[in-house]
Amino acid sequence: MLTFLGFAMIATFLVLIMMKKMSPIAALVLIPALFCVFAGKGAHLGDYVIDGVGKLAPTAAMLMFAIVYFGVMIDVGLFDPIVRGILRFCKADPMRVVVGTAVLAAIVSLDGDGSTTFMITVSAMYPLYKRLGLSLVVMTGVAATANGVMNTLPWGGPTARAATALKLDAADIFVPMIPALAVGLLFVFVLAYVLGVKERRRVGLLALPGEAVESEQESEQESEALVAAGSGLRTTGGTPAPAPAASGSDSGGESAEAPASPASPAAPDEGDGFQGLDPQRPTLRPRLYWFNAGFTVALLTAMITELLPIPVLFLLGAALALTVNFPHMPDQKARIAAHADNVLNVAGMVFAAAVFTGVLTGTGMVKHMADWLVGAIPEGMGPHMALVTGLLSLPLTYFMSNDGFYFGVLPVLAEAGAAHGVSPLEIARASLVGQALHMSSPLVPAVYVLVGMAKVEFGDHTRFTVKWAALTSLVVLAAGMLFGII
Repeated sequence: MLTFLGFAMIATFLVLIMMKKMSPIAALVLIPALFCVFAGKGAHLGDYVIDGVGKLAPTAAMLMFAIVYFGVMIDVGLFDPIVRGILRFCKADPMRVVVGTAVLAAIVSLDGDGSTTFMITVSAMYPLYKRLGLSLVVMTGVAATANGVMNTLPWGGPTARAATALKLDAADIFVPMIPALAVGLLFVFVLAYVLGVKERRRVGLLALPGEAVESEQESEQESEALVAAGSGLRTTGGTPAPAPAASGSDSGGESAEAPASPASPAAPDEGDGFQGLDPQRPTLRPRLYWFNAGFTVALLTAMITELLPIPVLFLLGAALALTVNFPHMPDQKARIAAHADNVLNVAGMVFAAAVFTGVLTGTGMVKHMADWLVGAIPEGMGPHMALVTGLLSLPLTYFMSNDGFYFGVLPVLAEAGAAHGVSPLEIARASLVGQALHMSSPLVPAVYVLVGMAKVEFGDHTRFTVKWAALTSLVVLAAGMLFGII
């Protein structure tokens, strides 16, 4: 009964948000509450919710202060050189813009934190997508899939969880997986190229008024003009790119809500055109560039080495970054206000997700679902448990938290594999392949940073991304088997 209710609850949630019948926050709260009553455990709902909130509170705190910290770093210009390099590559070509999105997301993902990756990627690319009239769900889908592949880094979380759960060395799990993960990342770049070509056919190549399609000699000046000025664009083929508007519907089905304060580089003032990473914005602090760069490197190093809990590191980092870069109280208040929308949206979504995960775990639905799936594996598949683990990692890491999968399900799969002579290392490596899909799960807090800053409906993002992310995971699995890693 609990197995059926668990699957029914997840299916109901996904259907309602993809059909836009409920907002994600409402669905994350009301649907599990209803199914908790159906399970006959409504009297314990309060305990389940408080337990779920308690477990996710550190994550919410981390995201809140990470948004403030990296928002300040974006404001003061820390990431401008990287963004300028990506935008020079992108020019005004939709294909290059989409590929540049994948490259930027992959590079920033090296810090191991999804929320950071999405904040920087969206802050850099959102204005360009809006100005060129490109589909924002393409941006969110490509960014999430690239980050999902890179999320397997030892300090990203899944590898460390697998190593802890099976008492293995994280390096023994990750290092042999590098070729397969490289193939997966290459596939993401190819996918970005294909999606970019489709966008190019839809909107055409673009150029500044009075100019022909850019030559190789003119491309750098044009990209800089795009970043700095936001002057009007015209198409040279395909459908003319729409002028940005304060409201309405963007391509790809996502809604364009009224943007936040134009002072925030993450929320450009679309009424003024292209105001994204404005090189003349008043929040820039060029004299403090190397301090901010060094401090960020030190913060990420402390995070990787686990010097302090990550929420504490970002809390201290945000406070120091605000104090050093904006010593006057009104300026600090203005920076906090500029990022308040993102903070509130993400924190609210995390605590709403705590209701969902609390009910799933507290009622025993997760355990029954996992036991049912493991029990459904045919006896003859025992010698192929690594392949089975890889395939199961797709749905299980999408519908469950990483903690639930790696600490609850993976040991059972490893034990079943050991009975048939399959090494725990192979099982652990196979368990990583589902991460490309996992990063678009409604149970991953960072995905709400992505869709919130991009002003994309979660249902639109899910509909577009899931198929490509699942295909990327299968490519990683196939490469791992081909190379004899899994």
